[in-house]
Amino acid sequence: MNGDWLAPLMFVTALVLIFSGYPVAFALGGTALLFAGLGVALGYFDWSLLLALPDRTFGIMSNYVLLAVPFFIFMGTVLERSRLAEDLLQTIGMLFGPLRGGLALAVVFVGTLLAAATGVVGASVVAMGMISLPIMLRYGYSKELAAGIIAASGTLGQIIPPSVVLVVLADQLGVSVGNLFFGAIIPGLMLAGLYALYAAAIALLRPKAAPALPRAVRNVSGRTLARRVVLVMLPPLVLMLLVLGSIFAGIATPTEAGALGAVGALLLAVLNRRFTLAALRASMDETARLTTMVVFLLIGSTAFSLVFYGLYGDIWIEELLTNLPGGVIGFLVVANLAIFVLGFFIDFFEIAFIILPLLVPAARELGVDLVWFGVMVGMNLQTSFLTPPFGFALFYLRGVAPPELTTAQIYRGALPFIVLQLIGLLLVILFPDMVGWLVR
Repeated sequence: MNGDWLAPLMFVTALVLIFSGYPVAFALGGTALLFAGLGVALGYFDWSLLLALPDRTFGIMSNYVLLAVPFFIFMGTVLERSRLAEDLLQTIGMLFGPLRGGLALAVVFVGTLLAAATGVVGASVVAMGMISLPIMLRYGYSKELAAGIIAASGTLGQIIPPSVVLVVLADQLGVSVGNLFFGAIIPGLMLAGLYALYAAAIALLRPKAAPALPRAVRNVSGRTLARRVVLVMLPPLVLMLLVLGSIFAGIATPTEAGALGAVGALLLAVLNRRFTLAALRASMDETARLTTMVVFLLIGSTAFSLVFYGLYGDIWIEELLTNLPGGVIGFLVVANLAIFVLGFFIDFFEIAFIILPLLVPAARELGVDLVWFGVMVGMNLQTSFLTPPFGFALFYLRGVAPPELTTAQIYRGALPFIVLQLIGLLLVILFPDMVGWLVR
């Protein structure tokens, strides 16, 4: 009897612990230690392999690319607490208000801007849920449409640069963050366009589900509104151009651009006279909490992968994925199904740290373009924010939604947008030049 069964059993054990509700980082680390001991006892693992763990952990802590994660999180939380989203939603809502479905289009537009300015999903969903949802419900919008469009537009921060998820994916794939940012621009904007087209179609086919705002609510002169649009939109657009432009022009690395964005967010808060020590402290606390979670996940997944590879699990996974019927197509079908199903139950960071290291060697062996693969995975991971029962965007919205909007209505509202996300994913797979055009 050989030890070939240890790696598959280790993988299954880790998933069972994760689905049981045990913290993912500790589930991965604990599984690693358990199977390291079991492998040594059975003579299939050498303790000396664990000596590499301190070096790998130090490598994580000194990873310059991952330093961009806290910078982008801090930038997003500062902008959210300086009420940038509130200003944008109120102004763009008045601009699109005369149109049927105008508020829904305004939410998509602001969600796209916030995604490009902050890259933080929770902040966008909460802000739009608190400001736009009561107005949409008050003036007769379908509850399902209002909930779905807000939750979905808030998730655009997953795929539109500067996305924290794309930074993590680039690190796990071993590709340039700038290239992944370039590759994600067109798919991200395409997805926002699909949301807008859906809202426009509902307004056309079911006018009562997406009415225009009453004239009495839009009692702002054209000149005043134009001035307000410029003043409200210009600061986030300038910040977005500075951050992304410096990366795309090769002037700054993503980490340096993230630091620039963090300083820019603080300056915007000061210029808007909304900078307070309480807001700064809250932003720092949120940044520290999310960054710590990411680091612990990385350490746990590093320990897991070290033992898993020591038990030749990487060879098992690579042979399994590269010998699938259909070659590359079979691999892509299995990879996307696995990511989509896991998104129902676990967080996108956890999927990136657990599943991606297992998929990358097979993708490389099959000759798959890793930048395109990363954008495809990012599009798929985005569905995890909307898929019940643990879709985070749904939880964020539930937390700020009025009592008359039920959880079942929020779930039903998200379903059409999950379908739109899957259509977007399919288009990225069918038309890879959508990713590669800007990268080249």
